[in-house]
Amino acid sequence: VQLVESGGDLAQPGGSLTPSCAASGLSLELFSIGWFRQVPGKEREIVACQAASDSSTYYTNSVKGRFTIARDNARNMAYLHMKNLKFEDTAIYTCTVRSAYGCPSYDRMDYRGKGTPVTVSS
Repeated sequence: VQLVESGGDLAQPGGSLTPSCAASGLSLELFSIGWFRQVPGKEREIVACQAASDSSTYYTNSVKGRFTIARDNARNMAYLHMKNLKFEDTAIYTCTVRSAYGCPSYDRMDYRGKGTPVTVSS
C-alpha cells in the first residue's frame, strides 16, 4: 500500500491550494480518509476526515468553511481543497486512510503518506 501526496506549495494569504493523495494497493472507496497537518515542534492535528461508509465529514474548527475534503474513488485519489489560506495553515499535510469508520487519531490510521508541505507567506 502506498499513499503519495502532491500539490503542496507556496501560496499567498487568501490564496488556494489543493493537495492530492494518490492511493495504490488498496481500494480507496472502502477507507475513511484523514488529512493531518503538523508544524515542526508542534503537535500534529487532524484537519479533515471523510468516512467511507456514509461520506460524512469532519473539519477542525480553524478550517471550517475554507477547506473541503474530497475523493475520487474511480481514480483512487483524495484531495484537500484549501481556500482563503492563512499564515497559520503553514504545515506538512499528510494523507491517511483507515478501514474502520472515522479518523480517531494519526496513530490509529492504517496507512499514512509522507506528507506535502504547504507554506503560506506574503
